[in-house]
Amino acid sequence: MTGGQPATRLPTAWRRWLLLLVPLGLGVVMWQAAEVARVQALQDLHQDADNELRLSAAGLSGHLSRHDYLPQLLASREAVRRFLASPASQDPMPLNLLLDRFRAAADVSDIYLLDRHADTLAASNWHRPDTFIGQNYAFRSYYSDAIAGREGRFYGLGVQSLERGYYFSAPVWLDDTAPDATPDGVMVVKVLLDAVEASWADQDAELLITDADDIIFMASRPELRLASLHPLSGEERRALLDTRRYADEPLAHSGFEVIEPLGERSRLVSFADGPLAGERYLGLTRTLSEFGWEMHILKPMTPVVQAQWVSALLAGGLYGIVLLGGGIGWQRLRLRRERELFAERERRTLARARDELERNVERRTRDLVETNRRLSGEIEERRRAEEDLRQTRDELIQAAKLAVLGQLAAGINHELNQPLAAIRAYAENARAFLERQRPESVDQNLEQIVELTARMAEISAQLRQFSRKGDEALSAVSVTDCFEYALRLFQTRLQEADVRIERRFPETTVWVRADLVRLEQVLVNLIGNALQAMAGRPQPQLVLRVETPEDEVRLVVEDSGPGIPEAYLGRIFEPFFTTKSPGSGLGLGLSISSRIIDDLGGRLTASNRAEGGARFTISLPRERRPALTGARHDQESASHA
Repeated sequence: MTGGQPATRLPTAWRRWLLLLVPLGLGVVMWQAAEVARVQALQDLHQDADNELRLSAAGLSGHLSRHDYLPQLLASREAVRRFLASPASQDPMPLNLLLDRFRAAADVSDIYLLDRHADTLAASNWHRPDTFIGQNYAFRSYYSDAIAGREGRFYGLGVQSLERGYYFSAPVWLDDTAPDATPDGVMVVKVLLDAVEASWADQDAELLITDADDIIFMASRPELRLASLHPLSGEERRALLDTRRYADEPLAHSGFEVIEPLGERSRLVSFADGPLAGERYLGLTRTLSEFGWEMHILKPMTPVVQAQWVSALLAGGLYGIVLLGGGIGWQRLRLRRERELFAERERRTLARARDELERNVERRTRDLVETNRRLSGEIEERRRAEEDLRQTRDELIQAAKLAVLGQLAAGINHELNQPLAAIRAYAENARAFLERQRPESVDQNLEQIVELTARMAEISAQLRQFSRKGDEALSAVSVTDCFEYALRLFQTRLQEADVRIERRFPETTVWVRADLVRLEQVLVNLIGNALQAMAGRPQPQLVLRVETPEDEVRLVVEDSGPGIPEAYLGRIFEPFFTTKSPGSGLGLGLSISSRIIDDLGGRLTASNRAEGGARFTISLPRERRPALTGARHDQESASHA
């Protein structure tokens, strides 16, 4: 009894420790997993919010800036100057109608003319009950700026309409030649902001525009408009009322609260009350210096919370699997001890098992003979399947090329639309010159039309050359010509994305032994992937390099994108493997490109640049001196131009 007591206490102590450590370990694992998931989810949410904020800021700037030319244009019209010279002796109705026509054509809210005393003489809303005619706007800064000879800008609530608007103003000069001349009037254009706010309603985020006083002037939620980010003191409220920028609006506090600063322009925020109360948001801020505003975007933290829960549950499940595996291992040890006890009985049954084994071997031998016969048939079927696979691969290469051709259709359509519009303009000019008996001008316009049609023929020739099938025979191919042809196909996308191209080519022409069309297809695929990887990144750079070590040539395509995750470097050439979002690709481009280079006797490799971005290298046998095949390549390359 005394010798058995320690053996009894030890398992009991271990069970107590396990009951304490297992829940504690589960809590630690789930907590750490949730923290890691939170950091990653916040990074993804921050990137999405930054992209949406940048696009929204560009849309707002473009919407407002496209009207800044209008006051200067109207101020220079003779009808405006003539009326301003003697308004008392003229009928203002023709000028009112003129301003109303410009308002409708420019899609602005109102256009009106002020004299040197800030009294409204004519307005596009002359026929409305809240017309500006007769009103004095000397208190507005856009009047004081313009009457001083400068262009004016102002935002606030309209005195008559109480609508939020952005105002552009320009001075009207009757005599702008004298050194001491001063403006005689002011032309004002008012633009409403409702259309911009309406476009924000479709976003999965809240957008706010605040001025220098932290007043929310624009917001995707109507309840937040004309509220303040922080409570206003009595002195601040009186100063805002004196400017009459926001009329008599109360400018109440929006309930905005900062929970945690995350960076220079980002933070976690919430609202104490109002329509956004009860939820946390990731807030990013972007300065609109040209308007004196700040644009804020608020992204709900729901995806971050969900990611934390999912990661915590997955970690807890993995922790449970590990514990289960440990329990199974412990049970296996117990079973091993039991098997040792039954080893003697197994030795007795070994003889019977051996006899049964011999019978089984005889039966299996018969089965193997039958299996060999079936295997011979399967080998023949496999040979036929490989032939079908080779044919299908060639068709798939052509289909992938046509898919790339479809992606380039938008850019080619843009390239064709410009010459078509120019041809129409030159043709109309030629007709007018014919009526005026000016044949030399007609000849010049027709010459321009001929050049534009030649340009359109060159664009269509690129499409025909790229869509045709390759030749199985290999020939001498100019490496630099292949690069330049691929770049011409992406010319529009390169210009729109403002991609800086760096060519590192040898001074002399470098030749490789390959198939022209298939090599061009691989380069088009690699450059297209590089452009997709650099989409949305600042200062995109595309590096094209040709290296000539010994008897081979290396064609290198580098980008400044995010690069390839190390875990994917060994799999990117597998068929149907892709890191793109669903619907963005089948994962066949790099697999087909690798197979093409293998068929050409070369190899395609992928790596990451030390400074960031991906690098793809094509290694092909070098052709020292092209013979007759080189002439054929020159002819084919000429069609690329």
